[in-house]
Amino acid sequence: MWSPAAAQRAIIVAGCLAMAYTQLTQSPATIRFAESLGATGLHMGILGAMPYCTLFMQFVAAVLANHLKYRRRVFLTIGIMQRLVLLPLAIGAAFAPPGYEMLYLWLLILATAANHAMANFCMPLWLSWMGDYLPRQGLSEFWGARHRWMQWAAAISLLGSAFYLWQSGLPIRVAYAGLIGVGSVLGVLDLLLFLKVEEPPVTQAKELRLGAVLTAPFRQPGYRSFISYACFWNFAAMIGAPFISWFLLSWIGMSLYQIMVIWTFSWIGGALFADRLGRWTERYGNRPMLIMCTFFKSANMIALLLIPRDPNVAFLVLVPIFMLDAVLNAGIVIANNGFMLKNSPSENRSMYIAAGAALAGMVGGLTSIGAGAFLALAADWEWRSGDWTFTNFHVLFAASLVLRWASVLVAVRIHEPASKNTLHVVTQLIGATPLRLLRLPVLVIPVEAEAKPVPAPRRPRPLAKADRR
Repeated sequence: MWSPAAAQRAIIVAGCLAMAYTQLTQSPATIRFAESLGATGLHMGILGAMPYCTLFMQFVAAVLANHLKYRRRVFLTIGIMQRLVLLPLAIGAAFAPPGYEMLYLWLLILATAANHAMANFCMPLWLSWMGDYLPRQGLSEFWGARHRWMQWAAAISLLGSAFYLWQSGLPIRVAYAGLIGVGSVLGVLDLLLFLKVEEPPVTQAKELRLGAVLTAPFRQPGYRSFISYACFWNFAAMIGAPFISWFLLSWIGMSLYQIMVIWTFSWIGGALFADRLGRWTERYGNRPMLIMCTFFKSANMIALLLIPRDPNVAFLVLVPIFMLDAVLNAGIVIANNGFMLKNSPSENRSMYIAAGAALAGMVGGLTSIGAGAFLALAADWEWRSGDWTFTNFHVLFAASLVLRWASVLVAVRIHEPASKNTLHVVTQLIGATPLRLLRLPVLVIPVEAEAKPVPAPRRPRPLAKADRR
């Protein structure tokens, strides 16, 4: 087995390989591939919903975990199958004769469902393993550092994919098969790194009755407040998020290459700030980070509602907006993981993780399907006002915008006594006190000399056996 320090590095490298796999297999190229097979708005909504509709598999894994002594063998077996499931479909569609498009479209949907079902099955097994292995002290800092490198891996993978699609000149079905092949190899390598990461034995729930195991997270008021936020946030976000790339392709008229470059820049934005977000979350708590990131997550919906139908202008506007959005996504991911691992007991931890992520995801999945059905039914609907045209896409983005603002009210109800007050955090981060904020018309720029110096946070220390949970 690796030493604790080497294991931490392996977990980060594995995260980068996993992110590369995700970008190569779920990039905007998948949308173009589905379009080549005749996909409609309903099909796009179903594809966008699959990561979420299959989240019930997290509960299946959480129940199973209470009957296992170790998770590694099950995790690796299912994980490797998941990494390879899209490969036969992609190769078959690349060389299929004309007339089989609808067959391969539904095979794509089924393979995507199997892919996400197995991925969701593996998630609570892996995350509970990490929760038992990693020290609680400095946990959010470690997630921040890991997330930073994962964002760089996503940016490099997506940029490489965009260059490949641009320069290869291959038909989209053949090019898609190439992306899936490379992604599958990287995904399997990610999993193999965990062969030498030590795994503490599972701490099983004392009460193994199915009802007691399933309901344990919901009986804790503090954890229940987090579940409520996660469910409402996924409902608000998934009304618009699954259709962004399709909107840019079909309505704005961007090329696939332009869209992939935009997403590449977004990952760079997340990479530049993820480490800092991890330190802030460790210092101030998960709750204020969730509130602040949720508050600003409406920015991309506002931009999508206002951008003109000009691919080049839209590209220039959306690059910084998507970079900001990726920063906010990184903050939400770090705070979500930190809250779940720090507020879940070692006993029955897999179920707490499933309750914190799976239920919210299923809400998001059903929302995505419903929104996709609306797009299909209102495909020809338009409303014009001067030079501006309001379409079915804009209806979804407007609804998502309003609900994202409402999500802030739900986020403030999260119960985490150890976290700082959000207003206190904001004033600390901008270097201004509430009194000086009231004087902003007179004193616009805070004077650095008046701000109290904040000691630099400690870097995550190598794991010691005494720290492992």
